[in-house]
Amino acid sequence: MRFTTTRPRTSTRTSTRRNVTAGLVGGAILALAIPAMASAHVSVSPDELVAGDHGVLTFSFAHGCDNSPTTSLKVTMPEGLASVAPTMDSDWAIDIEKGDDGLVSAVTYTAVAPVPNELRGAVSMAVGLDEDTPDSLAFPVVQTCVEGSTEWTQLAEDGEDPHSLDAPAPVVEVVAASADGHGDEHGSTEEAGDADTADSDAAGDADSSTALGTALGAGGLVAGVAALVVSVLAYRRKA
Repeated sequence: MRFTTTRPRTSTRTSTRRNVTAGLVGGAILALAIPAMASAHVSVSPDELVAGDHGVLTFSFAHGCDNSPTTSLKVTMPEGLASVAPTMDSDWAIDIEKGDDGLVSAVTYTAVAPVPNELRGAVSMAVGLDEDTPDSLAFPVVQTCVEGSTEWTQLAEDGEDPHSLDAPAPVVEVVAASADGHGDEHGSTEEAGDADTADSDAAGDADSSTALGTALGAGGLVAGVAALVVSVLAYRRKA
């Protein structure tokens, strides 16, 4: 009579369960982290103005510095602006710096109360352009928080995707005026008093950023599911 023995499978099954759990947790973390990274920036709206015209620029953000509430935004003006007029806002104290030429060189908006990480904050200003304004206007922004700060000052090189930068500066493109005095079919101009429209455009930018973050997050979730499938197949082979 022959006797057969069966090796216990407890350790194998336990290891497989751990692999399955690790796959799910890893995918979930990636799905949550990628959207946060994708949407973490200070944006400007509109991002296009007509040469020689004027408009209202809105700088918005929906995060702090490593989850710390935002206390202030300092926006430095690029060369080529004919005028700058910050918008009064009861939620922000405004400090204006001027250069030797008398033109506004920087504007600091200090929050009356720190802006929580989960809320959107926005400040705005009216700017005037002239015919000599450069084709691109970069507005370096320093975001100061209760703890720490972030300098949004990076500029993309030729052919480089601005979204690939860690801390891109908000940029406004300047388009030539057409024969009727308006921008070409790609241009858009905001009147100085039309702050509501400018703010609506800023919200649109935030939605686009959120959509990108959601798509990237979905990729992270797929990665987690893939890890789960691999772990299950490994379990079946060992079972």
